[in-house]
Amino acid sequence: MKLRISVHGVAYEVDVEVLDAGDGFPITGAPRPRGKQPAAAGPTPAPSAPASSGGADAGSVACPIAGIVAEIKCKIGDQVKSGEVLLVIEAMKMKTSIAAPVSGKIKAIPIAIGDNVRENQILVEFE
Repeated sequence: MKLRISVHGVAYEVDVEVLDAGDGFPITGAPRPRGKQPAAAGPTPAPSAPASSGGADAGSVACPIAGIVAEIKCKIGDQVKSGEVLLVIEAMKMKTSIAAPVSGKIKAIPIAIGDNVRENQILVEFE
């Protein structure tokens, strides 16, 4: 089957093959029933901490997503409180605020506005 797709005003003609279940792709299982689901047994998990040190140690903040540094709201030597926004990362036209996981003094900021950052890259280090 041929389809025409437009992306940002540019038209592309693509060939699409429609497959039946079992013809080259895994079957994901039966559809889930709609309605109220039974409550899970056991304790409720604790809420996660603010976006912070993904793979970093306790004295730093790692980037939770790949993107571009849009804003830096702190500087070296600043005393920040836990939960205070340190910087903003933009990814796919969405802005994500990165908060301090702990209170402390900023030791280093190895990034600059406009830098491309990777997931788990260190953004801020604490003393």
